[in-house]
Amino acid sequence: MDHKRIFGMDIGGTEIKIGLFDGEGNLLEKWSIPTDRTDGGCRILADAAASLLAKMRERGLGSSDVIGVGVGVPGVVLPDGTVERAVNLGWGRLDAAGELTELLDGIPAFIGNDANAAALGEAWKGAGKGRRSIVLVTLGTGLGAGVIIDGKMITGAHGVGGEIGHMRVRDDEKEPCTCGGYGCSQQICSATGLVREAERLLSAEPEAESVLRTFGSGLTARDIADAAKEGDRIAEKTMDIMTRYLGRTLALTAMVVDPEVFILGGGVSAAGSYLTERTEKYYKEYSPISEYRADVVTARLGNDAGIYGAAAMAGGFGNGRTILGK
Repeated sequence: MDHKRIFGMDIGGTEIKIGLFDGEGNLLEKWSIPTDRTDGGCRILADAAASLLAKMRERGLGSSDVIGVGVGVPGVVLPDGTVERAVNLGWGRLDAAGELTELLDGIPAFIGNDANAAALGEAWKGAGKGRRSIVLVTLGTGLGAGVIIDGKMITGAHGVGGEIGHMRVRDDEKEPCTCGGYGCSQQICSATGLVREAERLLSAEPEAESVLRTFGSGLTARDIADAAKEGDRIAEKTMDIMTRYLGRTLALTAMVVDPEVFILGGGVSAAGSYLTERTEKYYKEYSPISEYRADVVTARLGNDAGIYGAAAMAGGFGNGRTILGK
């Protein structure tokens, strides 16, 4: 099986990460391409397929050399690979598995929720290895989560199990979330939400000095986290808002699934212990019912968790097909 190859793909709001794995699940190469979200994201799968086919030509691989392609998508995915909705990509209902398989000349495509894929990757090769109950929280363009309890992926009857980014945690929010709701966790705790919170504070306190003003429209979540670590008051206040609502979200989740560990992944998790320590403080404050609580740690695979989990889906590693209901 070692001569066979597997592709793992993680489709995000800004980029598509792709990994090439051998038949034993070892990562051989990784790269990324931009996510074209224009026109309802109609070119995303075609762009991904073109990049993958180009890599196959470069490597001298034929269709028979590829076991399959696993794909994590930021949205609700049914067990048959149909995407019900992926708001951050502009997708409505889409037979993503069927369309991608056709674009790849018959190579089997396996589609799952991106956060579920990342959770599977962390459970298989990362911070969740050796644990049977984990929740992986991805803090990227949006906020997603993958929930594995007693070794089984929890996707729910309609594919929305684990969509904790759309829990309503703020009642006074006036702007709508991409899902159409108001006050969703991802509006505050994602990279996008963190920037928005900082911009709100900068606008509300025009006289306050802050290094964040120097970034203008190019301000990023990393800039905010870095400035907070250096003691910038506006940045610290922004991170406090974000970690407070993230802690609340984890507490609400724990009351339902009670995992052994919460693993924070995605771009915002690069803040490391600064993020986990503050989040854990609020998580404990919002969940006083028991002294026994899940640990809060950062993902070990970093931004590669999604491609590892996607490869596990395609190759059946680490009970990978459970994410697909198979």
